[in-house]
Amino acid sequence: MSTLFSQAKPILGMIHVGALPGTPASTQSVATLMAQAVAEARLYRNSSIDGIVIENMHDVPYLRGTVGPEIVAAMTIIGQAVKAEANLPVGIQILAGANLEAMAVAHAAGLDFIRAEGFVFAHVADEGIIESSAAKLLRYRKLIGAERVQVWADVKKKHSSHAITADIGLGATAEAVEFMRGDAVIVTGSVTGDAPQKSDVAEVKAHCHLPVFLGSGIEAENIAQFYDVADGFIIGSYFKTDGNWRNPVDPYRIEMLTKVTAQLHAVKG
Repeated sequence: MSTLFSQAKPILGMIHVGALPGTPASTQSVATLMAQAVAEARLYRNSSIDGIVIENMHDVPYLRGTVGPEIVAAMTIIGQAVKAEANLPVGIQILAGANLEAMAVAHAAGLDFIRAEGFVFAHVADEGIIESSAAKLLRYRKLIGAERVQVWADVKKKHSSHAITADIGLGATAEAVEFMRGDAVIVTGSVTGDAPQKSDVAEVKAHCHLPVFLGSGIEAENIAQFYDVADGFIIGSYFKTDGNWRNPVDPYRIEMLTKVTAQLHAVKG
């Protein structure tokens, strides 16, 4: 992580890009969506957030495992603009499980990592069965010369059923991410806005040597209890007006959380 972040325990803010061209809820031009994303990137930068993740969360219902060229093109333009405005580490996730497309966007737009679901093992998501992508994804990364783009992998991803891997714990799943050459592990609660169990985070830390990020449910009110067990935090819903991921970023909420983390940094280092 030192290649990306100078600050220990980095905080990353989510930008949920508006509905993209061709998706059912799409009503805005790519230029408008880009301007909105850039404005949120500017807020994060000015609030001393350490990094950003962009995601096409408004594109419901999501395609499974792939998206069309119109999504790739739009996310590349938006990602490049966010990176230029923020001048921070920037990652990307393209739902649902469109990891190769995310890698292509990250490479073209100069982004730093992708957030990958379905990197190891399979699970059942809203969209259907998401299968492991590690082998194909890392070969594709090599093929296009994108080795600098890291892969941060969700384990036992939220909004999914993991009954088919019920005999494989979070720790073993994280260990598989490390074995399959992932760069970081992301632990979440069961749904957007829910915090993970502290015991789950500890289990993951005990079974792999990769950085462990928490990817849902972190707020100013609870970040202290996870500070010692996590290596970083990806925050979406809490940073939005009224704590709803569909709303714009709220500078006051960012200020509240950064005050808490500054105190934690000062006390615990």
